[in-house]
Amino acid sequence: MDAVYQRLVRPDAGLIQLLDPPFDKGEVDPGYIRGYVPGVRENGGQYTHSAVWTAMAFAALGDGKRAWTLTNMINPLNHARDAAGMATYKVEPYVVTADVYSVSPHVGRGGWSWYTGSAGWMYRLIVESLLGLRLTVNTLHFAPCLPAEWTTFKLRYRYHATEYHIEVTQVHDASGETSVTLDGVVQQASVVPLLDDHQEHTVAVRIYVTSHSANAPY
Repeated sequence: MDAVYQRLVRPDAGLIQLLDPPFDKGEVDPGYIRGYVPGVRENGGQYTHSAVWTAMAFAALGDGKRAWTLTNMINPLNHARDAAGMATYKVEPYVVTADVYSVSPHVGRGGWSWYTGSAGWMYRLIVESLLGLRLTVNTLHFAPCLPAEWTTFKLRYRYHATEYHIEVTQVHDASGETSVTLDGVVQQASVVPLLDDHQEHTVAVRIYVTSHSANAPY
């Protein structure tokens, strides 16, 4: 993953390439992807599925700093912060694109917007890998990977007709252990069993971290 970060991440252009260099005039024929011009989609551009998976991989490895850096980098809103950025990106900044071009003169230009596949993975990156909520059947698991400067966040999680009001608090103190309470009752692990009883429930998650590990998943 260090090699990925060094060779494929382009902070200057705000993109993560699928491969580099693109296939162009070489004798080796990679097949389908060479149907695209160099720097577009699978042929050396940012293929957003894989860009999202890169951020997810760093979160899984406990490198939250890189995970959040890459998430912010590929966030479409950050491609259109000003007129110059919008003139480069050229597509809607409120949806996810399938790809971003990586070769001059179109570096940073978005392609094939409203791409639901990449949008779905972006959603999972934010909710599961970063905020740390993962559903398995009827159990909610908690493994937040938060920036060091965050102290807390709240969300409402709807399970069928039942609402769970969740608050996650991050404490920079290595003396404690992660704790999860459901309606004031301490749970034995960092999970909450979900029940569709048409009631409202309160979940409190408290995570303790040292300063150097504040960005790691717990």
